[in-house]
Amino acid sequence: MNGKKYFEVALGVVTSIGGFLEAGSIATSAQAGAGFGYQLLWPVALGTLCVIALIEMSGRLAAISHHPLPAAVRDRFGLGFFIFPLAAETVVDYLVLASEIGGASLGLQLLTGVAFHVWALPVAVLVWLLLWNGKFSVIEYGVSFLGLITVVFVVAACKAHPHWSGVAKGLLPTLPSKDRATYWFLVVSILGATISPYLFNFYSSGVVEDEWDESYLTVNRITAAAGMGFGGLISAGVLIAAGAVLYPLHIDFDQYEQIALLVSGPLGMWGYYLLGAGLFVACLGAALELSLDMSYVYAQGFGWNWGENLRPQDATRFSCVYTVLIFTACIPIALGLDPLRLTMYSMAITALVLPLVVLPFLVLMNDPHYVGEHRNGRLGNGMVFFVIVTASVIALVSIPLVIACGK
Repeated sequence: MNGKKYFEVALGVVTSIGGFLEAGSIATSAQAGAGFGYQLLWPVALGTLCVIALIEMSGRLAAISHHPLPAAVRDRFGLGFFIFPLAAETVVDYLVLASEIGGASLGLQLLTGVAFHVWALPVAVLVWLLLWNGKFSVIEYGVSFLGLITVVFVVAACKAHPHWSGVAKGLLPTLPSKDRATYWFLVVSILGATISPYLFNFYSSGVVEDEWDESYLTVNRITAAAGMGFGGLISAGVLIAAGAVLYPLHIDFDQYEQIALLVSGPLGMWGYYLLGAGLFVACLGAALELSLDMSYVYAQGFGWNWGENLRPQDATRFSCVYTVLIFTACIPIALGLDPLRLTMYSMAITALVLPLVVLPFLVLMNDPHYVGEHRNGRLGNGMVFFVIVTASVIALVSIPLVIACGK
């Protein structure tokens, strides 16, 4: 690889922070650590491996075919099939975007002391202004670079002096002696937060916007593995910090504000302010990606002009989609809806729609029309099949678990 491509790898790794680590990953990991110690590290690890594989595939598809994932699904399966994942992703993206606006608003509440619902509209305006006036590189590099501050969770986890033997045991599935419904609800929520459909759409669309081609396949593999792996490490840091700080004191994680305990104890007040800034930036980055994702899906599915690098007046319907989505998604937060409860619901619903999103990978990644000689091997197809089966099981149990847990 030449120097430019090495630079693309570095930027791609940073870009993953805004998409992988967001309100859903932070909330589910913190709740898992507070409730079950290190026992739920294994779904974080499993979800990370699955998302690495699917991100690599979506990037390979886009680089070879120059079709982002939504466009390829619409082209290969037709409008009759496409309309179902479109409807499902519209609901999911709306709920998740609202939770991200809530997470960013709570970050500002930690920094300023002003109630989160007051910040909902200003956060929405900021997201819209960045998308309306910015280029794709602003989203890809600028905000995501700031997201490096979320490494504070890993530092806090180490400073909390966890029992590392217990951390290692948490990578292997074990059943708790009580609260099994909550345990499995959190497994489903963690996987839903990690294997997020918008990641694949955003990443593959970014590959097309950045004009990657077959020569970038190595870059794509490294970006998928290192970028998503880094996001998984930080999610694990949140869980380990919660397991070390909250679990021994029997403190349930039921309010976002409690996340300050994860870092202020091990790191003091400077950790508290870093947390507020990190939560704001991570959720802001995710809100930008989610807003773009919905515009990408609609525009690519219906053949509209699309691209964050185009002027809004040259892609009016593309710009209109994210404008409507952003300003309607801030309404529940402005009305004072609990961001944590909304986040947990949206992660469970995300898990519900995963089969619809993942199933096309099995066809597209074996179709020479789209990927030529770079089709999936046995390992790749095995991974997709495993994710489809896992996603189907998750879809069947997600709603009953929400009811059983009273979430």
